[in-house]
Amino acid sequence: MVKKLAISAVIGALLGVIGSRILFVGSAMSLIPWGLVGVAIGYALAGSIRQALGLGAVYGFALAFVFMVAGYSGADPVVTKFGFFAVLGLAGAVCGLVAALVGRGLKAMMGHGY
Repeated sequence: MVKKLAISAVIGALLGVIGSRILFVGSAMSLIPWGLVGVAIGYALAGSIRQALGLGAVYGFALAFVFMVAGYSGADPVVTKFGFFAVLGLAGAVCGLVAALVGRGLKAMMGHGY
């Protein structure tokens, strides 16, 4: 499970950087690939609902936190914003776990186990 959590965190972090610096910068369109990847994590990596919750939360937190850090351009040092970014990361965690649960549910509906 630790390996799957690390994979989810790395995927989230990479998408956070990409969304902040490269693709769909400043656009709500970035939510589409983020959501689809969250569903894919639940479908491909989660062997249970409990795993979907954990993997999705880690993915969503990493994505939101890294997105905020990578996009920060304020005058204060970025480290002074980590607390605020972590709170926003919790909102990302909730979104990520919902997406992963959807993916896990799709997997179960398609007959790939529950």
